[in-house]
Amino acid sequence: MIFSKQRDPRLVTVRRGGTLQDADHHRLAVWAADCAEHVLHLFEQERPGDERPRRAIELARAWARGELTMTQARRAAFGNAAAREVSGAAKQAALAAGQAVAVSHVPAHELGAAAYAIRAARAAAPEGEQEQTGRLECQWQRAQLPNEIRELVLDDQRLRNEVCWSVFDC
Repeated sequence: MIFSKQRDPRLVTVRRGGTLQDADHHRLAVWAADCAEHVLHLFEQERPGDERPRRAIELARAWARGELTMTQARRAAFGNAAAREVSGAAKQAALAAGQAVAVSHVPAHELGAAAYAIRAARAAAPEGEQEQTGRLECQWQRAQLPNEIRELVLDDQRLRNEVCWSVFDC
């Protein structure tokens, strides 16, 4: 569960009654794709040749560039389907990809992509290094944030950290 009980209007598009502008919605999708892609190798090591999570990330980016409609991107939940066939770090990485493409439909999925990527990094880390590895992944993600959405995402992490397995304590 990555959503809080109350929806943040800053993460709802203007068309749906919120305050999120299209340009920032697209930035959220690209950042989520970056987060998912950073750990994608953890899935691909376990399932070489399974392109579904990579394809989901590519479609998230294509949507952000205006090459796909939201409906076309939303149908591409390849990452989630791939996650059902693996476990551990590979599963978390595939879930991150599924969340990244879901940002096109629900902007608040941006934290899902980031949180699952952190969980993937933790799951792949050697015993005793999981927390530090997760913090490093979180710090890497924050370093990728465009200035235009930085405060929004950092505030969202603060507000939803507890429902995101407290992975944003970095």
